[in-house]
Amino acid sequence: MLCIFKFISAITTRLLFIFVSLLGIFRVTIVKWDDFYLLLTLLFLPLLVEMIITLKCRKGQDYKWFSPAIFLFLISVIPSIWILELDRQEHRDSIPQGNVNGFQCKKLGTWQYQLPKIPYNETVGNLTSQQKVSITRCPYDWILALHQSVLILVIVGKWLLPKGGGVTRDELSQLLIMFVGTAADILEFTSETLSDVKDDSQQLVYIILAVWTWSMLQFPLHLAGGNSIQPDTDDKEAPSEVSLLAKHSTDILSILVALFIQDVPFLVVRLFFMIYFDVFHQMILFFAIKNSLVVTLNLYRLVVICLDSRSRAGRGSAVPSV
Repeated sequence: MLCIFKFISAITTRLLFIFVSLLGIFRVTIVKWDDFYLLLTLLFLPLLVEMIITLKCRKGQDYKWFSPAIFLFLISVIPSIWILELDRQEHRDSIPQGNVNGFQCKKLGTWQYQLPKIPYNETVGNLTSQQKVSITRCPYDWILALHQSVLILVIVGKWLLPKGGGVTRDELSQLLIMFVGTAADILEFTSETLSDVKDDSQQLVYIILAVWTWSMLQFPLHLAGGNSIQPDTDDKEAPSEVSLLAKHSTDILSILVALFIQDVPFLVVRLFFMIYFDVFHQMILFFAIKNSLVVTLNLYRLVVICLDSRSRAGRGSAVPSV
């Protein structure tokens, strides 16, 4: 029964990954008015191959330190988000506000758009450029919804995927709680920071999207804070030289990931906007201070771990041998 549940969880999670990626690809084809972008579906092939191999060789069980399924899902959906964000930035001035030529943008939550009444004998290909822009780039909420769906799905997917050996429920719960806060910061970074980009600064969009892509690479990792090896007090002959990595390897790795994959890059980009482009408002100041505090606290925690390990080694070497 447990084996069947693992198979169902493994298949269902990957099907959800493919579904969200398909939504992104179909949105790209609508926005770009080009079926050529359907070739992005080829990015699903590695995920399908991974699913077959995992189900056959590992009975659906994920790996301990890394999740190939989440990594391949990100590979399949990130290109669509890049295309949509770059297109939105390129056509920022042409996106209609209110009612333009009979088109009215509504919020995505209304589940409908008010489009002009097109005669039955008029094909979509005969629409003017302004009408196409009104249909395909209305509203912004589509891209935001895709960002939100990806972040929610990687967290839910990590929860549903059958766990690899050595990952306890307590460690998984710690990891999921940490990722909820991480996802909120990533979503704010893309939505707020991209809105601060000026119309003639296309290069900054590439920088922000590159930093966002880099930050997403932390989700396939399984680095739980409670996974460190505890010292064995009865083993007085254990080498003190390797005690730091042996007892705190996962803690150190999680700190380094938090620093160099998210908080330091986010802080650098926000400071760059504030200093070089003179972009200053309440939200960017708050999150810059937040990133600074996280960086400082992580460095402090790293120093505490090193000092604690050194003090333990010093006390161990001071014990006279019998």
